Amino acid sequence: MSIFSTSIPFYKMQGCGNDFVVIDNREAKVAEADMADWAVKVCARAFGVYADGLFFLEETDVPDLDYRWHFFNSDGSRAEMCGNASRCAGKLAHAIGLAPAEHTFGTDAGPIKAQVLQDGPDAGRVKVQLTPPQGLETNIEIDVDGAPLTIHFADTGVPHVVVFVEDIENYDVKGMGAKIRYHEHFAPAGTNVNFAEVKDDATMLLRTYERGVEDETYACGTGAAATQLIANTLGLTGPKADLTTTGGEVLTIFLEDGNVFLQGAAELTFKGEMYLEALGL
Repeated sequence: MSIFSTSIPFYKMQGCGNDFVVIDNREAKVAEADMADWAVKVCARAFGVYADGLFFLEETDVPDLDYRWHFFNSDGSRAEMCGNASRCAGKLAHAIGLAPAEHTFGTDAGPIKAQVLQDGPDAGRVKVQLTPPQGLETNIEIDVDGAPLTIHFADTGVPHVVVFVEDIENYDVKGMGAKIRYHEHFAPAGTNVNFAEVKDDATMLLRTYERGVEDETYACGTGAAATQLIANTLGLTGPKADLTTTGGEVLTIFLEDGNVFLQGAAELTFKGEMYLEALGL
């Protein structure tokens, strides 16, 4: 019996260390009802490709959109938006001829404008305009393990808590992140949690605990956006800031006329074929 069962091509991409499997659904034609199951099996460490998430790119008839995506975390939960993945989507869509360098695509959070930069020192990086932030709230007091904790909140496509700390390198991001993520204040949906150390008015260090991954990840684009939005609101930073992530990459966040822009790297790491029978699909 041949080991080469039915297969489909896939791409593996990463944005600041946040890695994703991408399927061109113009060819694969995976039914939307099956996509969550695909995410769990494809993103599995030992038995799949292994990634933080999976998204599908496909054509759309919606006016003013070049294409749309369906994004899923590795646990199969559907996410409205992912900043790092949005840059990967924009770069790949342009590379495979699905969209021009500057384009708009559909997400569950709304339309996202993406621009693959062509010239200068930032050539190859991707700048995206996120959906308008919602629910901004600063200085929220919650109780964690019997002690008060001041947190801040903003929804930049997905919900984010931001906590400012002084020694981020030694902070228990996974432990405290999980406690805030599952805190009753954010039930039942939960929240992503960002821990930031402000170095000056244009520089921060950032570590993020991601809902759906249920662990610290190398980077989170929407988390960086929420962190800069809140830091600027509190007077800690100016309208532009560079945030160095756990993976060592820098995400640049611009606040312009009420809009939030995210700029950073997006890299194609490899292309391959996945064998559906081996993955249980």
